[in-house]
Amino acid sequence: MGGFLFGYDSAVINGAVTGIQKHFHVGSGETAFVVAIALLGSAVGAVAAGWLADHLGRVRTMWLAAVLFAISGVGSMFPPSVQVLGLWRVLGGIAIGIASVVAPTYIAEVAPTAYRGRLASFQQMAIVLGITFSQLVNYGLNQWAGGESTNPLAGIQAWQWMLGAETVPALVYGVMTLRIPESPRYLIATGREAQAREVLREVEGPRADLDARVTEIHTVLRADHKPRLHDLLGGQFGLLPIVWVGIGASVFQQFVGINVIFYYSSVLWQSVGINESNSLLISISTSIVNVIGTVIAMLLVDRIGRKPLALAGSIGMAISLATAAWAFSYRTGTGTSATLPSLQGTVALVAAHVFVLCFAFSWGVVVWVLLGEMFPNKIRALALSVAASAQWLANWAITVTFPDLADWNLSATYVIYACFALLSIPFVVFCIKETRGKPLEEMG
Repeated sequence: MGGFLFGYDSAVINGAVTGIQKHFHVGSGETAFVVAIALLGSAVGAVAAGWLADHLGRVRTMWLAAVLFAISGVGSMFPPSVQVLGLWRVLGGIAIGIASVVAPTYIAEVAPTAYRGRLASFQQMAIVLGITFSQLVNYGLNQWAGGESTNPLAGIQAWQWMLGAETVPALVYGVMTLRIPESPRYLIATGREAQAREVLREVEGPRADLDARVTEIHTVLRADHKPRLHDLLGGQFGLLPIVWVGIGASVFQQFVGINVIFYYSSVLWQSVGINESNSLLISISTSIVNVIGTVIAMLLVDRIGRKPLALAGSIGMAISLATAAWAFSYRTGTGTSATLPSLQGTVALVAAHVFVLCFAFSWGVVVWVLLGEMFPNKIRALALSVAASAQWLANWAITVTFPDLADWNLSATYVIYACFALLSIPFVVFCIKETRGKPLEEMG
């Protein structure tokens, strides 16, 4: 549910953008502000999550995230101004950041060793399912409102219902967090070994060697190294080369423009002559392709390796983005009167779906797998945090600039994204090292 809400809250704004623009009479700049500001909140939440999880516990931190999701949903549903809507989006972003850290941490600490990898992969699947479900809800509400997100439903405009709907899964998340056990690692770290034994017995079964597991956790806790910033320093450019590689992978993942599809696809397709209802239907189809690509990645990442998948994805993204740029170059008109010729419109739609598929089976999953594996044990936690923060900031940069860039020249904007995809090819070839099948202790 943490991953689901991560995806849902990130992408739900896609269906509401047109309604927000019409209701508050705002242009590209204000639209970018509302969409992108949640990502700054996500960066704050991700940084705070580790401290909260260590001081409040994993379960209480998840419950806090659920409360923030619910409050953000209700507040976003009734904003008196676009600025206040931005503040509620920041609160939701903080919840996203917390969920993005604490959920995989909890899974890793609670899951029995034999199931850890498979259960951890459900986090990524939950994210893309959350994205897909948000687009389904947006489309359903739009259709119920007669194809216009500013039309009222029970006295409230459809776009408001879109943003408020996240309250339902947030409440489910909150209830579920009250019914799961605390992390054994956290319990032992805070001196509650008897409770930890009860949790281990519950999740691993009566045949589990509890003494061995408790001893193992004690050993890990004693050996834990709390990395500091100076541990990341070294090399010619300040940070260790491996840290720069992690930052580079995070930045490339976002600079290909993937989240333009998930945050702006409704206004993107409307800007080339497709009506609001059909643009939301396209958002659903790209989300489904995203799920399919993620399944492919989960099946292949341990079979053929991280590097081949990333390389194949980079090539596919570069070609599909360049193709989309060519198609968008035929756009004529502006605003709601803009159109694409039939051939170029079809090519643009196909290219966008191919792009999402190539991203999903490669960089969408591979980058997170690499970030969890590539760093030496001594700096892994801090280096991953730095790389993840770079990813949120890169996501924000792309999100906040797209509306103005698209108004300037949509085709040139996609040329920029295609160039980053092209540059990611030599980055993978020369900078990424294969981590498949290597123990974490060998990373360095």
